[in-house]
Order: sequence, then C-alpha cells, then structure tokens
Amino acid sequence: MSDAWLGLLAFFGLLIANGFFVGAEFAVISAKRAQIEPRAEAGSKPAKLTIKAMENVSLVLATCQLGVTISGLLILLVAEPAIHELLHEPLHLAGLSESVAGVVSFGVTLLIVSFLHVLIGEMVPKNISFSIPERAALVLGPIVYGLAVTMKPVVFALNAIANASLRIFGIKPKNEANSAYTIEQVEDIVSHSTREGVLSDETGAISNTFEFTDKQVRDILVPLEKLVTVDLKVTPRDIEQLVAKHGFSRYIVLNENDELEGYLHLKDVIDEVRADEPVERKLLRTVKSIGGGVELEDALAQMQRDHQHLAASFDSEGRLLGLVFLEDILEELVGEVQDATRRD
Repeated sequence: MSDAWLGLLAFFGLLIANGFFVGAEFAVISAKRAQIEPRAEAGSKPAKLTIKAMENVSLVLATCQLGVTISGLLILLVAEPAIHELLHEPLHLAGLSESVAGVVSFGVTLLIVSFLHVLIGEMVPKNISFSIPERAALVLGPIVYGLAVTMKPVVFALNAIANASLRIFGIKPKNEANSAYTIEQVEDIVSHSTREGVLSDETGAISNTFEFTDKQVRDILVPLEKLVTVDLKVTPRDIEQLVAKHGFSRYIVLNENDELEGYLHLKDVIDEVRADEPVERKLLRTVKSIGGGVELEDALAQMQRDHQHLAASFDSEGRLLGLVFLEDILEELVGEVQDATRRD
C-alpha cells in the first residue's frame, strides 16, 4: 500500500479520534447524573467511571480540548500530502501544469478536509451526544476519563493556567458538571412518570408544588368584603360570640372610615375581665404589608420569618386590595387544609 493510501487511512482515523473527543466532551456535560447514579449503585463499572468523569469535568474537558486540537493539527498535516499525491497524477493527465495542479489539489484537499472535519469530526458526534447523552456518556466517559488520568500531568498544567486566567477576570472555575434540573425539567419528569404509572399524585401535592412556584400574592388575596371584620367598639364577648359562630381565631379590626387598624387574636381577649367593654387598642396586632407581585414562596418565607399569619396588600395609591393568609398559601402548596374549628 502506498504512502498516500496510508495517509488517507490515518486521515479517517484522526477524524474518528476528533469525533470521539467532541462526543465525549458534550456527553459529559449533557448527561444527567441522576440517570447514571442508579447504574453505578448497582455495580456498573462504566457508570462509576462516568460519575468520576462528571466529578472531574474540568480535567476531562481539558483532555478533550487537547485531543481535538492535536487531532485537528494532525489531520491537516496528514491529509494534505496524501490527497495531493492521489490527485496529482489525474490532474497532470488532464493537462494541467505542475503549478496549477498544485493549486487545484490544495483547494480540493482543503474543501474535502474541511467538510469531513466539520461533519464527521464535529457535528455528528455532537448531535449524537445531545440526542442520547446518558448512553453516550456511559460509552465515552470511561475512556476519556482513563485518558485524562493518563495525561493528567500535562492536562493539569494546562488546566491550571486556564483556571488562573479565569480567576484574573473574577470567574470561579468549576470542577463538577452541573447536573441539576430546572423546574420545567422536573415538571416534565413528574408528568411523564405519572402518565406511565410510575408515580402517584392522588393528593395533587406534587402538581400543586409546580403551580405554587408560578403564583403571586395577588392570585390568592381575600377582599375585605369577604372577611368577618369588627370595629373599634368590639368587646371580648363579641369576639367570643364570633368565634362560636365562625370558628376563626383572628378578626380584622376597621376604624370608622373602614380603614385597616389591625387584628385581634382570640387569646388576647379571652381572659379580659371587662368582657362587655371595648377592647383596648393596645391589644390590636399590627398587620404588615406585602406586595401583590411577590411570589408565594417568597411571601411564605417572609411571613414565617416575621411570625405573621396574615398580611395586607395595597395598591400604588395606598388602597387596600385584600389580605393574604398563611393558611391559604399553604393550601396552594399541599391542598386544602381541614380546620376542625371552622364553621361553614
């Protein structure tokens, strides 16, 4: 076999090597660790090595980049003389001069090499890794991790220089692949699992969790007219009667202009000796305000932090839009909360 044909075989071998490194690079990044860990826990050695590759992603990616660079350089070094030699005689027989044949063969070589390099060495392996990331990672991950360990001294030195360059610009290098799911991806997984019968969500708690993340305070505000309210002349006995009738332990207090003054809790007035006299204003609890555009998860955190069971929401002109209750927020997350003391 002539040197030209050997060079052509080497060219295709380097294309495959280039494709391997590209595929391994995208597979390690794209694969979800949660899909591979069960295999590793079951004793699969390829899965265990793939996990190690994902845990040392900086080292692995540096190895892939080094492999791609070396393969690309060798492709040009090997392909040009091989294809030139194979084309030289046909071009010469076609009547082209030596100089013209050299230019034409170089142009054809550049076109062929560029096309095959992009197609076989880049796009095909990248698309395969994106289409079947876990399977690609299990095949390519162990091999590239072995190469990374073998070439660690060289790769480590190059990687250290790259990381130092990142730190100069205030960027923190990462050594582990990001295998976290977005909320949309988790919702898709739960939806698919429910359809397939793998996951049961009879109470709706899981579905409520995803809807919970999209809702805001304004979505569950209770208008003032739908609440049981009292005025400043309310007495402890009035509160006891309201509790007996409605079962609520907290009652909104309005002034003579129907403006929010605060709220009374049953335990604040239950022991009052003067049961038929108006409740002292010092017993009123403050109702803190919260924006209508605040997401429910943030509202829940804020109310828990402030030890508040209710909050008021106002518009830009200071008009009361309604109140939000901690119980209503929790119901959005876990479903209806049964209150044994509540009267219908």
